[in-house]
Amino acid sequence: MSLSLEQRCVHTIRTLSMDAVQKANSGHPGMPMGMADVAYVLWTEFLNHNPSNPSWFNRDRFILSAGHGSMLLYSLLHLTGYELSLDELKNFRQWNSLTPGHPEVGLTPGVETTTGPLGQGFANGVGMALAEAHLAARYNTQDFQPVNHYTYAIVSDGDLMEGISQEAASMAGHLQLGKLIYFYDDNKITIDGSTDLAFTENVQKRFEAYGWHCIPIDGHDREAIRNATREAQITADKPSLILCRSHIGYGSPNKQDSASSHGSPLGDEEIAATKKGYGLDPAKTFHIDDDVLDHYRKAKEAGDHTEQEWNSTFTEYKTAYPQLASELEDRISRKLPESWDDILPVFETDAKGMATRKASGKVLDEITKHIPAMLGGSADLSGSNLTKAQSASILQPGAYSGTYIHYGVREHAMGAAMNGMALHGGVIPFGGTFLVFSDYCRPAIRLAALSHVPSIFVFTHDSIGLGEDGPTHQPVEHLAALRAMVNVMVLRPADANETAWAWRAAIENKKGPTCLVLTRHNLPTIDRSKYASAEGTLKGAYVLNPDEKKPEAVIMATGSEVEIAIEAQELLKKEGIPTRVVSMPSFELFEKQDASYKQQVLPDSITNRVAVEAAVPFGWEHYTGSRERVVGMRSFGASAPYETLYKEFGITAEAVAQKVKAGR
Repeated sequence: MSLSLEQRCVHTIRTLSMDAVQKANSGHPGMPMGMADVAYVLWTEFLNHNPSNPSWFNRDRFILSAGHGSMLLYSLLHLTGYELSLDELKNFRQWNSLTPGHPEVGLTPGVETTTGPLGQGFANGVGMALAEAHLAARYNTQDFQPVNHYTYAIVSDGDLMEGISQEAASMAGHLQLGKLIYFYDDNKITIDGSTDLAFTENVQKRFEAYGWHCIPIDGHDREAIRNATREAQITADKPSLILCRSHIGYGSPNKQDSASSHGSPLGDEEIAATKKGYGLDPAKTFHIDDDVLDHYRKAKEAGDHTEQEWNSTFTEYKTAYPQLASELEDRISRKLPESWDDILPVFETDAKGMATRKASGKVLDEITKHIPAMLGGSADLSGSNLTKAQSASILQPGAYSGTYIHYGVREHAMGAAMNGMALHGGVIPFGGTFLVFSDYCRPAIRLAALSHVPSIFVFTHDSIGLGEDGPTHQPVEHLAALRAMVNVMVLRPADANETAWAWRAAIENKKGPTCLVLTRHNLPTIDRSKYASAEGTLKGAYVLNPDEKKPEAVIMATGSEVEIAIEAQELLKKEGIPTRVVSMPSFELFEKQDASYKQQVLPDSITNRVAVEAAVPFGWEHYTGSRERVVGMRSFGASAPYETLYKEFGITAEAVAQKVKAGR
């Protein structure tokens, strides 16, 4: 049987995927086999990308949200000429390879985002499309369009079942993100078996209700795929979902349309039978015909040409609109101000002070004047999180140049969309909600940490100090939970000036997510003529009262409890017990300091150490030696005015002083 070049190109995706999974004895062959037709058409006829320069800014973004089918993406990357060798495909899922079980951004050239937990990639794509729309509205002109690309994704039944995708789909429909095009792998199979076991809704009607343009097709009819993609591209006022009725494990004589092809190798005999059915030589593994490779590698020439054209046009754009071009370049490179002294506000000493959430809002008012890339929002808590700068306009359909996003009550989607925006580039995304709802953001925070994505999470109402809303809204374990995640920077500032420096630390952190943890209730603005400069925030911990030369004990605290630590110090001073107060807004920043600085702040010679924080003690034992040396929460909170709560739960200066005396 003589096969066309196109058919052999499609089958090559399938055979590479089968062979790699079989060699690894681990993986998911069925999905790549089922979506090979879609992938071939998209990557060879529609996707604007440059394998020679995966980071070219105006490329189309492609997300494999169904990350378990990673061999589909790895096959495409190798075939089209990215720096991913055939040996790497043969090393699939092995130690130190560039082909891990699920795609990881920053590891494999051409991978746009880390996908694995289903639904996250779906929501990342919404963020990427939103960033594109925002930048296009801000920088495109009638005669130049430096930002003009699509965001594509392949999504699965599992993606659509996860709650995060429903939040993100609703948001995308509301925002009318017309350059967002998703291909739904409707193969009707999950790990447990047929989707009829748990998933019988009408997906098309659901997405139409969200405001999406839906196109049902045969996922193996390449002409239908082409026509649907063209139709989606010209639908400017709605995101598009192309529902591809496909067959998992396509062509496998005994495993097509079965769960057995989802997450397990097909087996040597079944692979041989499948290749024979394709009209290919069953004895050949990891085989690519020369003309097949030549056909795919045309993507390199096309990509180079497209990028060169864009570069040439951008040079003209710079001449015609130098200010816009310069600002866009700064945003793409994430260039930050050279001097923060002209930006960060300085707050005067004030016994009454202000809530750190309010101070954060005032800091944002100033920062956004100097950093156009700041793109913020809140999950329906704008007036509580105070994340909307005074100068910010609302981002809505038809007004994508706005710099403030109303996410609605969608914390899951907000976090993942922020990651997508940060990965897209050109924006510095931040979003707010209550600290207790960091639980809803947690999967996105973890993936941001894993992927080194610099999203900024603004968490207010950070303790029992929020008062009357009670224990459902009072975070107790959340600080410890956030600190437990690798590569997450948590900052809980003690006053308005620490808040300003915390924002600087967050914006300068380019290697992972930052969580700013802020109070609802007022905190005194510390007298910096008496106590050390708040610039110490950048080191994670610093001595507030360095003039105390021979302290017997150290009291450590974060946020609102620094005030309590200072009060305890005064009580002990009256009894002739000299103490050192350490403000410790960030464990993570402190741990990055050298041993000498750590010794200056927490010398080994002072073993009487007490910490105070309105949260569970977990984690503090690293600095105190025991959780029993922590004045904190051992239960959930309660509904009452915050002053009452601090007293009733024993988080007081008297309790801290007593701990110090007990440790003498």
